[in-house]
Amino acid sequence: AYIPTNVISITDGQVYLEPGLFFSGIRPAINIGLSVSRVGGAAQTKAMRKVGGSLRLDMAQFKELEAFAQFGSDLDKATQRQLNRGRRLVEILKQPQYKPIPAEKEVMILFAGAYGYLDEWPVEALSKYEQQMLAFMENKNPDLLQEIKEQKNISDELEAKLKKALDDFKNSFDPKA
Repeated sequence: AYIPTNVISITDGQVYLEPGLFFSGIRPAINIGLSVSRVGGAAQTKAMRKVGGSLRLDMAQFKELEAFAQFGSDLDKATQRQLNRGRRLVEILKQPQYKPIPAEKEVMILFAGAYGYLDEWPVEALSKYEQQMLAFMENKNPDLLQEIKEQKNISDELEAKLKKALDDFKNSFDPKA
């Protein structure tokens, strides 16, 4: 599992795959704590870096907390909240095979996760949330998707518009639909 630093520096990095993640339904089953990339953020748009900037750290912390939580039953509210957010982030990172998602849609769902819009919904409902939210954005706010696609950045103005659109969607989301 260990690859020396000088070997990593010759390549663009390493991707560490984990069977446990694969068999729990997380695909691609990449261990983000052990994987290394020299290119990483340089290959991402500014919009993706903004919404995903802390994602790697958040996921690594979540995995540590999840392992720790197995040994203790009395968790404080902050730890419980972080575990719940981590479970939601894991769920939105799942992607069906042969179904690529355009970058602007990825940015939108990661934005919802990073800014807490998924926190109140059960993990089981997040697949429906993602489908309905993206359909809502395509129908009611196609300009936002287009702006993310063209600008490849999230300005303060666009961030405010996204938050308003997600607040509007919250009122129409039906987890049972």
